[in-house]
Amino acid sequence: MTVATRSRVRSTLRLLSTLLIVSGSLLLADAGATLVWEEPVSSLYAQFQQGDLQDQLDRLERVKPTPVEEKALKKLPDPERRLAFAARSLDRKTHEGDAVGKILIDRIGLSSVVVEGTDAGDLRKGPGHYPGTPLPGQRGTVAIAGHRTTYGAPFRKIDKVRPGDEINVVMPYGRFTYKVERTRIVAPTAVWVTQRVSYDRLILSACHPLYSAAKRIVVFARLIRAVPRGAAA
Repeated sequence: MTVATRSRVRSTLRLLSTLLIVSGSLLLADAGATLVWEEPVSSLYAQFQQGDLQDQLDRLERVKPTPVEEKALKKLPDPERRLAFAARSLDRKTHEGDAVGKILIDRIGLSSVVVEGTDAGDLRKGPGHYPGTPLPGQRGTVAIAGHRTTYGAPFRKIDKVRPGDEINVVMPYGRFTYKVERTRIVAPTAVWVTQRVSYDRLILSACHPLYSAAKRIVVFARLIRAVPRGAAA
């Protein structure tokens, strides 16, 4: 092997070692960020999605009721019935992945657009409303799921929510305030958490513990106030 060849080999090896060191450092940085905050790449994706969803929600709130809907709403003087009618109307028009409202939790600094659906693609955008449960304004248990470590991790700090905290869900037709009653750790198969009870409530669900899907953490909250807005007002 000539001197020139040995020099080229050494240069190539140095370059490879530098690339490996840089790659390793980036992976460690990514892992560290995930442990302390959330997975950064999917988080950036979720931020873009949330921006698009907010635009979609803004447009949705500007949509006027159809003449048939407006006529029906005028015949419903009771606010609860107007809210229920508006909720059913939105439910009929909504497809999975569409923006439906916004969830706000002061305790954990959460303000996120909620989408319809809980499939993998839906939850990459933000918290997702379980299609089999009612929308706020309808009777029953409203259920919303969200990620804790990836895609913006909207529910990362859900374990910090305490009894007595308020959770607000703002829909195009109303603002709904729920008071947290309790938090439970359950099996992933615990479908009873979405069952209807004697009062209207909200549950928030996420994987537990962090970085594991072994169990679910579920926050139970009771509806304490519903204020019509938009067409329902």
